[in-house]
Amino acid sequence: MSQTLKGKTLFITGASRGIGLAIALRAARDGANVAVAAKTAEPHKHLPGTIYSAAEEIERAGGQALPLIVDVRDEDNVVEAVEQTVQRFGGIDICVNNASAIQLTGTLGTDMKRYDLMHQINTRGTFVTSKACIPHLKRSANPHVLMLSPPLDMNPKWFGPHVAYTMAKFGMSMCVLGMAEEFRSDGIAFNALWPRTGIATAAIRFALAGEEGMRACRTPEIMADAAHAIFVKPAREFSGNFLIDDTFLHGEGVRDFEQYRVDPTAPLMPDFFVPEDIPPPPGVIVGGGSPSQA
Repeated sequence: MSQTLKGKTLFITGASRGIGLAIALRAARDGANVAVAAKTAEPHKHLPGTIYSAAEEIERAGGQALPLIVDVRDEDNVVEAVEQTVQRFGGIDICVNNASAIQLTGTLGTDMKRYDLMHQINTRGTFVTSKACIPHLKRSANPHVLMLSPPLDMNPKWFGPHVAYTMAKFGMSMCVLGMAEEFRSDGIAFNALWPRTGIATAAIRFALAGEEGMRACRTPEIMADAAHAIFVKPAREFSGNFLIDDTFLHGEGVRDFEQYRVDPTAPLMPDFFVPEDIPPPPGVIVGGGSPSQA
């Protein structure tokens, strides 16, 4: 199987910034085509990047880009964007469900408008985007669908503090579980990828942990490198997996995880939803713990 994505076409939701853009840029360095499917057409006062600035970065990196204004809550909008991608690039090889909404509130603190937003973008958006891409993926030589969602770990500690958000993210993962089985005979791979630590994105800076929290994160490039390693695997042989970024990359031969740290002097912030039975690679310390010997 080729180790490059040259000439492959990726449809990535939420690709105007953060992890989605990092995945796009890693593919672009191979010479891939990327549909930048996101809502941000005008600059946001806090959040950097638009579909147009992302497209410029992708083309500077060596890829071809198609900026598309897409609201994943709107089925017709998604279907039209997928069709435009196919018209421009001739098909779709990889679908990345990255668009996501977050609010870490308990039941009484979650208004239903926000509940609906999280479920419409995370679970429903993932379902409808995958559904729209699948007919085209069936014609690809090595089709992959990737959800940026966590392992299905039914530990109550992940549900108690923010059940609405957890349900919405786990809904994305349930799409992986079901679709990997449903489309196994078609040879379409469905996998989930999730970070062990916080990832330095605008969401961390403005919504969760501020500048200090950013120092305790890894860069989006760790997720981009992991995604790339997934996409070059034979789809028929690698589907239905729930992967943690550093553990997966360690299995692929990566040993230098310091390269991904924003600030090597700051303790790494653990992310939600990482199961206790998936320890970090040897030598990696998360939080205030000791190095893993796993």
